[in-house]
Amino acid sequence: MIDALGPDVLPSGITARFVNDVNGLRVHLLEAGQPGQPCVLLLHGFPELAYSWRKVIPAVAAAGYHVIAPDQRGCGRTTGWDQDYDGDVASFRPINLVRDAVALLAALGRDSVATVVGHDFGASVAGWCALLRPDLFRSVVLMSAPFGGLPSLAPAAASGLHAALAGLERPRKHYQWYYSTREANSDMTRSRQGMHAFLRAYYHHKSADWLGNQPFRLASATATELARMPTYYIMDLDRDMPRTVAAEMPSPESIVACRWLPDAELAVYSGEYKRTGFQGGLQWYRCRTKGIGNAELQVFIGRTIDIPSLFIAGAHDWGVYQTFDAIERMQTSVCRKMLGCHLLKGAGHWVQQEDSVGVTDLLMKFLRR
Repeated sequence: MIDALGPDVLPSGITARFVNDVNGLRVHLLEAGQPGQPCVLLLHGFPELAYSWRKVIPAVAAAGYHVIAPDQRGCGRTTGWDQDYDGDVASFRPINLVRDAVALLAALGRDSVATVVGHDFGASVAGWCALLRPDLFRSVVLMSAPFGGLPSLAPAAASGLHAALAGLERPRKHYQWYYSTREANSDMTRSRQGMHAFLRAYYHHKSADWLGNQPFRLASATATELARMPTYYIMDLDRDMPRTVAAEMPSPESIVACRWLPDAELAVYSGEYKRTGFQGGLQWYRCRTKGIGNAELQVFIGRTIDIPSLFIAGAHDWGVYQTFDAIERMQTSVCRKMLGCHLLKGAGHWVQQEDSVGVTDLLMKFLRR
């Protein structure tokens, strides 16, 4: 059986352990602070781990909170999920990810959390937690991925977007639909450059270190407009993700100078994903692109997030704008008590790692309010 992460890779004050019988999972989590203190739940995105909160956890705990960060279903050292492409994809649908969070808190004896914080795909889970169980999740912080609310009851119209992307003068494809393909996991797990180099290029390409990340609002959700985004979102049609990011591999000098993700820390990610592969996280995208779980969520149509909310992202993060008008919908019609929308200068998509001080400062101000 795989052990929990040890103190050799964790900052001082953070411990790791397992919690059994959590909605069918054995959950690996990182924590700091005392169980009797108000609780803060941190939910990571893809391709990340609970470890992505390592720079935030100690500071929040020192301010008087019990901070818990699980490896979410499909990732890291949490087990009990189906890693087969043809297996139980529906267990990764949004409402079951919320159930994971609810069951974890129950197993820990918590009847509420001061705030749930989600980054990237974790922001979607945090948003659903806030919308479905505001009695349990007293406030919410969404990071890097705006939460656009409930799926519409109207039948989805055929958009022709993918054919339009493929038909561009420079043929393209959307990364979420690539992530939903059978070959995506194998492409990334067995990439020519190896896991460590693949993840180095991937994290670099979506960070503020990559100078091409100068995001702006798109004029529409058309293929022509979407193709203005970097290739990690709108990929070349004939390239997989390892080949896409390999073209932007940072220089050896840049790697040495990367303070927010030195090689020893990247090795934690590359070691974990080398062991597990990516299919667990990719199942989340398959639920999204296939609409698995939408019917359950549509039961709650008309509901908004009425607890205090906050949005944080890097100013160099295209994730803010990748879903057309989501950032506007989140602020105007989804979150009814939004206390701020902050874009941190000098940070890209991995904002809690690239600017942990700025993120922690905003979290503390939000919690005090």
